[in-house]
Amino acid sequence: MVDDKHNSMSIVMYPWFAMGHLTAFLHLSNKLADGGHKIFFLLPTKTQAQLKQFNLYPDLINFIPLCVPQVEGLPPGAETTADITFHLQPNLRLAMDNTQPQIESILQEIKPQVVFFDFTHWLPKLARHLGIKSIFFITTSSAMSGYTFRREQTTDADLMKAPPGFPSSCIKLLSHEARGLNFAGKVKEIGSGLSFLERLLISAEDCDAIGFKTCREMEGPYCEFIEREFKKPVILAGPVLPEQPTTTLEEKWEKWLSGFKAKSAIFCAFGSECRLQKDQFQELLKGLELTGLPFLAALKPPIGSETIEMALPEGFNERIQGRGVVYGGWVQQQLILAHSSVGCFVTHCGSGSLSEGLVNECQMVLLPQFGDQFINARLMGGDLRVGVEVEKGDEDGLFTKEGVCKAIRMVMDDGSEIGKEVRANHAKWRDFLLREGTESSYIDEFINKMKGLLN
Repeated sequence: MVDDKHNSMSIVMYPWFAMGHLTAFLHLSNKLADGGHKIFFLLPTKTQAQLKQFNLYPDLINFIPLCVPQVEGLPPGAETTADITFHLQPNLRLAMDNTQPQIESILQEIKPQVVFFDFTHWLPKLARHLGIKSIFFITTSSAMSGYTFRREQTTDADLMKAPPGFPSSCIKLLSHEARGLNFAGKVKEIGSGLSFLERLLISAEDCDAIGFKTCREMEGPYCEFIEREFKKPVILAGPVLPEQPTTTLEEKWEKWLSGFKAKSAIFCAFGSECRLQKDQFQELLKGLELTGLPFLAALKPPIGSETIEMALPEGFNERIQGRGVVYGGWVQQQLILAHSSVGCFVTHCGSGSLSEGLVNECQMVLLPQFGDQFINARLMGGDLRVGVEVEKGDEDGLFTKEGVCKAIRMVMDDGSEIGKEVRANHAKWRDFLLREGTESSYIDEFINKMKGLLN
């Protein structure tokens, strides 16, 4: 898919400084660069080294490093959410707000036609002043945006129900989920004086178009709902699947996984930021143990523990010797999911992890922890029926080892009726996403709609 050079666009990307957002914007940049479009990718200085391996078109995708301004409360040298605790994210958003003079100078020098952004709510007005179109590119599902982007004040009870006009679906929130999201959305943040929800609503109201990484076949009604609510074009980039890694799986994991039968092992991973409470961390590991199946768990140490070893249940290592590993470092998730021995993926339901899970053959067990992950889990487990969600307490949000084991057994056991349905649905959507022409047709349409904004 190579566009005519005379029709190529100049595009700036300015994502939220979290690895999930940076990589999602970079995967999209690769698809656009494949069509000959020039990308200027704004990112924190130290992050360049981590992202360089994912830049497939270095001649067309230029990394432009930014100096993250120091703000009160932000640790020296902190550049992304991986460098800070969750409660300091408003400070990082303030630091990004303070890059506005840098961004204005860069935009004036580059003179792009389009700028993509997500959390920098001030960017659409700046772009409009400079004659540049802005696209609010949302890395979470359209279902999440449609459900939570509410202009009116909401109570916790309101948020447990879908908003008026929302498409009929399985999506709703449990009591503890609504309580947490409502609180996080309303708190006025340092510097801007805006709540996080207000920041997102301003972004949606002021941009020229809203973009999602999804397909009409999977989330069409939710995209149409957002288009009606905000009276803005909603443009879909399709699945934006990451390219297959050019590296091979690290030898120690290849050797360990190859010691088990095909589709018999469980891979459990909760992303680069999620840290469980110690009791839930232990309950998760006991649930994996209870299955009797081999497992590899790639998890951060729980809150209050410096290392994985300090937090393991008593006698755990002895009991799982030879069939279970708990690892606190980074692993090659895509390659592990594609390994022939892996039959189940226990995921926190981050958007990137779900995309990787969908295009592989291992079955998904859904264990969301915060934010958009709850809606993602309902979309995957309820609407699309491609995974099974672990049961939790409505009020406290706690899961048990028995609940973890039960969900894994449902998707792994050949005799499970729910498992048969989930496996069939997963295979159907996997075939659709990987079908030749699915992704390219969406990207072509996405580019044409971007060009339409310029006319």
